[in-house]
Amino acid sequence: MSQTVQPTARDRRRWAQYLVNERAEARVYEALASRRDGEEKAILLALAEAEGRHEQHWLSLLGGEPQRLPQPDIRTRMLGALARRFGSIFVLALAQTAEARSPYDTEPFATPAMAADEKIHHEVVRGLAARGRRRLSGTFRAAVFGANDGLVSNLALVMGIGATGVSAQFVLFSGIAGLLAGALSMGAGEFVSVRSQRELLEATGPSDLADRAVPDLDIDANELALLYRARGLSEAEALVRAQRVLDAAHGADEARPVTGPVEVVDHELVGAAWAAAASSFLFFASGAIIPVLPWIFGLSGVAAIVLALVLVGVALMATGAAVGLLSGAPPLRRALRQLAIGFGAAAVTYVLGLVFGVSLG
Repeated sequence: MSQTVQPTARDRRRWAQYLVNERAEARVYEALASRRDGEEKAILLALAEAEGRHEQHWLSLLGGEPQRLPQPDIRTRMLGALARRFGSIFVLALAQTAEARSPYDTEPFATPAMAADEKIHHEVVRGLAARGRRRLSGTFRAAVFGANDGLVSNLALVMGIGATGVSAQFVLFSGIAGLLAGALSMGAGEFVSVRSQRELLEATGPSDLADRAVPDLDIDANELALLYRARGLSEAEALVRAQRVLDAAHGADEARPVTGPVEVVDHELVGAAWAAAASSFLFFASGAIIPVLPWIFGLSGVAAIVLALVLVGVALMATGAAVGLLSGAPPLRRALRQLAIGFGAAAVTYVLGLVFGVSLG
């Protein structure tokens, strides 16, 4: 750290900006902590305390509280507003991105410990955000991708049908039919997928059948050891554990259940089948209705097509940004990617519709 160098006015302005940003980030973590309890609350408060230590560093360099301070940067102010109003996983995802952009690696007046703190903070916030993502993963995945599929597939459908030159009523009917067919297919498919996955996981979990059989086992045989070997223990470890359980079952020790290493069945990661199916159906339908709205309200021709593109474009960017926020990726980049994919599919079907329209005409 080069604190022996005489600071310039620009340096002091930069320190003041760091100071207000650290204060604002501490308030973000405190606001998030106020909406949580237990371990997550303690972790968030510890992060706020760490930001307070960084704040003191810049106060010390500035020689005390400056008379005038700048506003926190726009990203930190947005985080604070969201944390006070929502306290959701989206705020943690944004905070994760913000922590990854710490300037302290190249800041000569920041200590190595501060730069290291920011790297750890990024991983801590990533871990907290991952907890929320796991809780959301089942139904949220069905909801977001259901809506996106509805937007893209029905936009492509009405663009292709509309380009053939058929009547507005036929485009409307096709859009509604596409909505219902797609929503039912998505809901049914999601239900079967999630239910099958849950059944598969349940089939891999342990049962208590072995517990009831232990008292009748031959103490000199190794059937119980085979069970533990099947669950992942080495032969020596399995023999030791089996002997301990057999001794307990035959009165040498307090009885204990047959337990051993097994794959953890995390149903939170899979989600509930009916909830996932309902989310998939409703969100596909909510996405698929948007391209049809212009025709529902009586528009036709180029006006209907342009309005459908505008409405779907906004919705595609919203779903792309939401996925980007939750994954810790730049939301604008994800939003533009979703927009390009959706409009690309629509362009293909529109061109095909024009070709078929000309050939039919």
